[in-house]
Amino acid sequence: MELSKAEKKLMQLLWKMKRAYMKDILEAYPEPKPAPTTVATLLKRMTDKGFISYEKRGSVREYYPLVNKAVYFKKQLGEMISNYFDGSPTEFASFFAESAEMSQKELETLREIIDQQLKNREE
Repeated sequence: MELSKAEKKLMQLLWKMKRAYMKDILEAYPEPKPAPTTVATLLKRMTDKGFISYEKRGSVREYYPLVNKAVYFKKQLGEMISNYFDGSPTEFASFFAESAEMSQKELETLREIIDQQLKNREE
């Protein structure tokens, strides 16, 4: 199941906040803030899709994510690699390194990460 652009934005807020009431979610949105009815609709759709849930606390609901951010991102990245890079992580990495306009320091850090992954696999 997929999240819309608006749902992804809300999901990012919930991942950051971990648990939140509707008023907290509205406050966390940057300007221009969406209407409360819009957020309520998004919360309902995301609950129906199984991405979030809530606990009733009196007359209000405390929302929380059911889907882990890293798990969701890994799935999305895998689909992107499959759809746009013929399933080749190497093609994706090459594209990313060339088009992300990374600084010398960022490229060196990326190389260190790759070197560490190679070392871990040798062990």
